[in-house]
Amino acid sequence: VNKQYSFPTQGGETRPSRCPDNSAFKQQKLPAWKPQLTIATVLPSFFLTGAFCLAVGVCLILVSACLFLSQIDYSDKCSDCSKLRENSSNWNKECYCSVNFTLKEDILGDVFMYYGLQNFYQNHRRYVISRSDAQLLGRNVNRSYCAPFTTYRNGTPMAPCGAIANSMFNDTIDLFYNLNSSAIQVPVLKTGNSWWTDKNVKFRNPKSYNLSSAFAGTARPPYWHKPVYLLDEEDERNNGYVNEDLIIWMRVSAFATFRNLYRRVKRIRQFADGLPAGNYTFRISYNFPVTKFKGRKHVILSTVVWSGGSNPFLGIAYVVSGTAATLTGFVITAIHLKLRKKKTYFQK
Repeated sequence: VNKQYSFPTQGGETRPSRCPDNSAFKQQKLPAWKPQLTIATVLPSFFLTGAFCLAVGVCLILVSACLFLSQIDYSDKCSDCSKLRENSSNWNKECYCSVNFTLKEDILGDVFMYYGLQNFYQNHRRYVISRSDAQLLGRNVNRSYCAPFTTYRNGTPMAPCGAIANSMFNDTIDLFYNLNSSAIQVPVLKTGNSWWTDKNVKFRNPKSYNLSSAFAGTARPPYWHKPVYLLDEEDERNNGYVNEDLIIWMRVSAFATFRNLYRRVKRIRQFADGLPAGNYTFRISYNFPVTKFKGRKHVILSTVVWSGGSNPFLGIAYVVSGTAATLTGFVITAIHLKLRKKKTYFQK
């Protein structure tokens, strides 16, 4: 039983003891479950875990293998535009290139269009912190983390500031369906592609009666072709800081090779069921240079299922974990049988 004691000090005064109170919590007398690990409980746990992981892993791999995925590298096919973009003085000159490809079979269901970058490192520490979340919420605050992309030499602030926003992917990719010597532009959706929390919580435009006045006194980042309030002139709800292309880009990748969702095929007219088989053309307005960092650019068409896009990593991870758990169970079983035989021998 805990008792409270008082100890005299040098001045003759007493001070209370530092012993904990006599309570069930502080004296560690609360009821607790203390499992007794036996061979009858450990072995079934390993085998059940292994069977579950193997079943889920095989299911994920099979589902991922059934998805459609087409990746088209347009870095070399747009080499003329790439050479033009190597010179920064040509930033205001438009350059277009076309990439033809063929779908041998229909792609049924929702079709997603991604852009992919290779050898583009977004995980550098100074790059990751070069942004102002408060500014992206529509507030006028200090932008110290955005340096050196904070203000111009004349003091005009950049909107949005930071290296992440300044390096935003800005190629324009249009998809055309070639049918009977005529090119039909495939309708796509540019909204509804970002996370709900990003669109409705993390990004806000400054409050004003219109966007141009809200961003008055600011200037576009150096590598942008137009100011932030003109990112989507057709849809006011997809303009400024709430533009979904900007929102998706601001979520940086942990790896040097990554892809971001760009558009979704709108299922209307002859594309109501997806993309029919046939000849297609990507018409690309080439603006994002990749030559200086030896990068590559891709366009990816893909479908998705309940487990996500085409990515066998999760299924392989489950299979490896299940195999390891099952093998561990067999090893423990073998050790148990061997020790039990020895125990029986010595008892005799």
